[in-house]
Formats: sequence, structure tokens, C-alpha cells
Amino acid sequence: MHDFEYESPRTLAEAVAILGRGDGKPLAGGTDLIDHIRTGRFRPAVVVDLKKIPELAILVSDSHGLRVGAAVPSYKLQSSAVIRQQYTAIADAVSIIGGVQIQNRATIGGNLCTSGPAADSAPALLALGAQCVITGPQGTRTVPLEKFFTGPGKNVLQVGEVLVEITCPAPAPHSGSNYRRFIPRNEMDIAVVGVGVSVTLDASGQTVTAARIGLGAVGPTPILATEAAKFLIGQPVCDASFKTAGEVARTQTSPIDDMRGTVEFRRHVTGVLVERSLREAVARARGESQFHPHVRGSCGG
Repeated sequence: MHDFEYESPRTLAEAVAILGRGDGKPLAGGTDLIDHIRTGRFRPAVVVDLKKIPELAILVSDSHGLRVGAAVPSYKLQSSAVIRQQYTAIADAVSIIGGVQIQNRATIGGNLCTSGPAADSAPALLALGAQCVITGPQGTRTVPLEKFFTGPGKNVLQVGEVLVEITCPAPAPHSGSNYRRFIPRNEMDIAVVGVGVSVTLDASGQTVTAARIGLGAVGPTPILATEAAKFLIGQPVCDASFKTAGEVARTQTSPIDDMRGTVEFRRHVTGVLVERSLREAVARARGESQFHPHVRGSCGG
């Protein structure tokens, strides 16, 4: 590992100023960054530790929705009663990001800023309508998460900009969400396919009135499957609706062949996981199911 300077600013303005020089990398949990520095992928002159900045540590839920600071660690999200009950797809996702030690360090903002196509938090947050609040030398801007990613390992952040927080709108009545993934059983702890869904039902619980579906690891960036979600609106809550939504979601993917799976396999699994996630999200919307920490395995629980 090459030598670098270390800065630990206590204000957002100070962090923006240091990063604005263009020779630094922000550090939140560091679970990706330290490895990238060790392997030589990144060679920053300075590492800027963001964990002492108050704005990046907030975790607030009110009638307007959820605000999560980019440096909030995964364990804190998983242990939040509000997130377990109202933003359940987030709890699903962060509960399977690494083991206990990683969850104590890994942050939701870091998971997004690494911008890997298979990032676990991305499909869940896409399903929940997340927005990214970004601050930099030119001020503050808000970007829908579906527009945050620009390519594998790439995003809209410019020199000096910091992802400050992620926001999600308050869930509507009779709504539920779920995230699940498929991973190689005895190989890497990384999604072959990841699916996040959210649904809102009518008062009877029999018809879908709103839906969002996020897909991971089946394209160069996480995907908001708008056509699959659009199909669901007005459809009865039944296996036939879920199956068709899965089939439509497959058409919105553009996966590659690699050591974790083929194009054909990834598309097949996408449809299967969309069906399963929709069933669980509906059960949660009806109050028939709730969050339980995932049993780690080939389908992520």
C-alpha cells in the first residue's frame, strides 16, 4: 500500500474544500476503499475521513419520510425499528452486506458511491424511491437514485462533491417492500441477481395501486424496472400477475456472462426473484409478514 495523507474534517465545508483539490478519496466505512488502495486500483494523495461530519450521521424518520446520512453504518440501519417496519427492503439489504464486522463499518452511502452493478443497497433503495442529496463546491443538489449511476463503478459525483444523505418518501398505507438476491453458494458474497420491490395495495388488499422494482447485477448499473412496475398497477394480487411482472422485468435486463452466472441464467433468476419478492412485499403490505434477519445462503434468505 502506498503512502497517503489522512484528513478527518469535522464540517462538510472543510471536506468539500479538501476533496475539491482533486487528489483525495472520501472514506466512510472503508470496506471497499482500503482494499482498492491496497491493490493499487486507487492511489489517492489524501484519504478524507467523513465519519465525524454530523450531516453524514443522521438517521431521521418523520411524516415526510426517511433521511439516512451517507456515513450511517449498516448495523444501525438493520437495528432501527422504523426501518424494519416501514422501509423493510433496506433492512433486508443491509442485513446481508458482509458479516458482523463488515456491517459495523460498511455504510449505505459507501455502497452506493462504489457504484458496483451488484450493490445490495441499490435495488432496495430504487424500489423505495430514494433520492441522493449531494453537496459540493457549487452548492447542494438532489438526484434521483436511478440517475445517480452512470456506469460500472461510476456515478454523477464531481470533484469535491460528497454524497451527504439518502432520502426516501414516507410509505403509503397498505404498502410493503422486500429485497432478496441470489449468490453463488460457496464462492463470493456478491449478488448474481438482486431484486428490490415495493408495492402499495388498495384498502381491500386485492389490487396493486403502485409499484417500483429495482434490479441489480443484470446490467452495467442498477436498473429501475419501470415497465415491469407499470404492468402491475391495477392488476389483481395473484401469482399470475407476479409471474408476468417477472417476465417483463427480464426484458429490461442486459446482463453479461461471467464466473458467477450466464446471461440466460441471470435473466431466469431475475424473473424468479421478482415473483418471490412481490409475494413477500404483498404479505408485508397486508400485515401478514415482517422483517426477519436473513439466513445467509444461496438465495440470501
